[in-house]
Amino acid sequence: MTSPLRRLGTSDLHVFPLALGGNVFGWTADESTSFAVLDAYAAAGGNFVDTADSYSAWAEGNQGGESETVVGRWLASRGNRADVVLATKVGAHPQYKGLSPATIKAAAEESLRRLGTDHIDLYYTHFDDESVPVEEIVAALDQLVKDGKVRAVAASNISPERLRASLDFAEAEGLARYAAIQPHYNLVSRDTYEGDLQDTAERAGLAAVPYFALASGFLTGKYRPGTVVESARASRAGEHLATERGRRVLDALDAVARAHDAEVATVALAWLASRPTVAAPIASARTPEQLPALVAVADLTLSAAELATLDEASA
Repeated sequence: MTSPLRRLGTSDLHVFPLALGGNVFGWTADESTSFAVLDAYAAAGGNFVDTADSYSAWAEGNQGGESETVVGRWLASRGNRADVVLATKVGAHPQYKGLSPATIKAAAEESLRRLGTDHIDLYYTHFDDESVPVEEIVAALDQLVKDGKVRAVAASNISPERLRASLDFAEAEGLARYAAIQPHYNLVSRDTYEGDLQDTAERAGLAAVPYFALASGFLTGKYRPGTVVESARASRAGEHLATERGRRVLDALDAVARAHDAEVATVALAWLASRPTVAAPIASARTPEQLPALVAVADLTLSAAELATLDEASA
């Protein structure tokens, strides 16, 4: 891969145009498989790993923190911490729910311990906590930056109003301001980001790092009428197949993919990477074999006509 790194919003972080999602580590990918996926991603030029303290508390027998632990062990075993832009999140771990200043401080310490590092490159609020004033959240995050434990801060799952209030307060008080936003955004889910939230991010110079970039696997093209996919996310992904919009998008992706001799997933990610504000979509791989179609987004540029075709199909 020769694609240049992209600057992450207003921060001094520069990232590969595909963030590797860590939600599967310690869940559907065991430690050895996770290491193999991370190795393959790094070998392809990838440097942006996304996890969260809550991954994967939803899985039977897990308590949260499994993904961070796997990533931390990989970093220690490979000795490559300086080469990785490490992103994690606070607010959804079963033992550290919400965004009170005390919770943010304690959860950050636990994430640092599991990750085996003295700093987090990009620290997200996972879900906004409207019971806490934005001033308290921003101040708590700023303190982590001042303490050298976090390099840049970001927000996920936040309203445009709360995002603007957070940015305004940080600006007025000279505190660390959000550099990025992580919205739910893909070809079959555009309404959650496009509009007021995207406009707010664009005006503030924030980078978007969309999650569910492949709609839980639907935009890989493996979900087709009459096919059965063995996946923990099959029911969620399969919902899109039942909609006219989902079928239109698949048809358009197939046509563009054929023109480039590319994978459907690569085309879906390339559309997302071309959108205003987007720096790097997030996608996860359960096996190393799934990774080439994801990192290939770095080398695929779609024409204006192809982008328009996908826009129309997904409208």
